Amino acid sequence: MNKNYYAILMAGGVGSRFWPVSTSSFPKQFHDMLGTGDTLIQKTFNRLSKLIPSENIYILTNEKYNDLVLEQLPQVTQKQVLLEPAMRNTAPCILYASLKIQKENPDAIMIVAPSDHWIEDEKAFTKNVQDAFDFCLKNDALMTLGIQPTFPNTGYGYIEYNKTDENLAKKVSQFREKPDYNTAKEFIAQGNFLWNAGIFMWSASSVVKAFKENELGLYQLFEKGIDVYNTEFEHDFIQNNYAKAENISVDYAIMEKAKNVYVSSAAFDWNDLGTWGSLYDKLDKDSDNNALVNSQILAEDASGNMIRTTKDKLVVIDGIKDYIIVDKEDVLMIYPKSKEQDIKQIVNRVKALDKSLT
Repeated sequence: MNKNYYAILMAGGVGSRFWPVSTSSFPKQFHDMLGTGDTLIQKTFNRLSKLIPSENIYILTNEKYNDLVLEQLPQVTQKQVLLEPAMRNTAPCILYASLKIQKENPDAIMIVAPSDHWIEDEKAFTKNVQDAFDFCLKNDALMTLGIQPTFPNTGYGYIEYNKTDENLAKKVSQFREKPDYNTAKEFIAQGNFLWNAGIFMWSASSVVKAFKENELGLYQLFEKGIDVYNTEFEHDFIQNNYAKAENISVDYAIMEKAKNVYVSSAAFDWNDLGTWGSLYDKLDKDSDNNALVNSQILAEDASGNMIRTTKDKLVVIDGIKDYIIVDKEDVLMIYPKSKEQDIKQIVNRVKALDKSLT
């Protein structure tokens, strides 16, 4: 494997829309959400390690998830787990990791990937990443993978690219916020819009340069620690300085400002597994379109349900259609799929009753 290839695996999110399975103490990336035998972070690590040397895969996560990472990824050393002492969105942690990697290997080229995405065709994924790496090796470029829209989704941001560009890596015209339904329909009709998957590829030098040019204050904060990165003094520097960082996403910090941003259309099926509904879409269904994880079902006039329980629990339902049914220890949730976006608000209400449940 190429020793210059690195990965930053983002694993700090809470995934509150997957409550009650995903909680602040045990979020969704550490669960086997699809009943495959591997957790989402394990699936992502294994997928990345087909191209990236496993010792070059860095996991960015909140400090309270350190033990979970080391337990689920026993091949990883503590050196590879970068701990955030405060939640500050994606830009600060990506810059921190990039400066560390650049100091270790000035020739490094890397992928930044979320830990909770579902990608079925891993060969196609690896080829897409390899092609992007090849492009970044020859160009000062910030690359992202876009997903070909299959319907006017209002839950994703979109990437608009130059319609006349026939190259594999297309110059990005602009990033567009999550649209309303009619705007999403217009995007798809124009034919030069992709879903923003939040997967990035670039050389260490290119991304550090982009931060310096477009988000100088953030760059200066983390650049102060360059002498202590990869030493025993790094932990103290991060503890004392990380919380001072602006709470800003990498999209706002550099991708929407830089002039050297390119997008390549992904050749693989992709799902960001952001909600119970997105999980339902990926699972096999029974003859009544019920999707099951760990469950057995005895159903009458029940269809379109997303059902997840502890191992092999029998669920008996009658007359229930298009519901999310999740049974987890001391919480049972029965909730309409049509209102799944409201689950995040439900979590706040539950927190007021009993924080241990969230």
